[in-house]
Amino acid sequence: LAQAVAAQVIWDGLCVHPSASLALFAGMAERYMIRKNAIAEGAKVPELVKLRIASDAALAEEKEKALVAKEKELAEQREALKKRTAEYEKEYADHKQQLIDLRREAKLGGNFFVEPEAKLLFVIRIVGIIKLAPKPRKVLQLLRLRQLHNGVFLKVNKPILQMLKLVQPYVTYGYPSLKTVRDLLYKRGYAKVNKQRIPISDNSVISTSLGEKQGIFGMEDLVHEIYTVGPEFKKANNFIWPFKLSAPRGGFKCKRHGYCEMKGGDWGNREEEINELIKRMN
Repeated sequence: LAQAVAAQVIWDGLCVHPSASLALFAGMAERYMIRKNAIAEGAKVPELVKLRIASDAALAEEKEKALVAKEKELAEQREALKKRTAEYEKEYADHKQQLIDLRREAKLGGNFFVEPEAKLLFVIRIVGIIKLAPKPRKVLQLLRLRQLHNGVFLKVNKPILQMLKLVQPYVTYGYPSLKTVRDLLYKRGYAKVNKQRIPISDNSVISTSLGEKQGIFGMEDLVHEIYTVGPEFKKANNFIWPFKLSAPRGGFKCKRHGYCEMKGGDWGNREEEINELIKRMN
């Protein structure tokens, strides 16, 4: 008898009122599967089962509404992303044309045009872990370059340039173009979600982590934030897992020497020439 009473109490606790169930699952209804209740025709239905059926029916209705709302929200986000992508393309084209006009104006006036300073770096580790001193090893860890042929985006500022001086013989870096940034993210872009490496196969991966606070809802938003080094660059760059690049087609020239040395080599600053190396490694 005691066991029967205890079982009845537990069952009463599980069979909550439909309104309470809706309040419990509000906001997440589209993710849950609602069980289907099959009752034989003419069978007597206990009162508790009737409550459960009513609860499931209410939850199924709520789930249907949530699915419709979710689809509508995704469609609106997709349309907004298309509009922003068109605006980004216009912004890139206007900036490119502005530089061309300024160069022509300087040439006509007999002056020199000073190119704008780069704001974005792409750094590639070209040396492994053998015979590596503790200080450069620590700096490479701080730059998230833990493996051979790892690559990361970095913002150009004094602390970063000072750190790159300490690891100059072990890395090569330069200023990536828009095409390079886009190719890297689309082909080898992985996200860091809950400390796990997740492929960016859908815009929902980006919007879930960066949508609400950073306003980044899709891949083109992420490309724009990285390339222009926007106000949310730190969060966006930390969201991207360090790129795992392949060995370059055709190989390196000579890792022991710097790229700018007379003999020619690989480590050091390549400036715009980094795009050709990334193309061979991507």
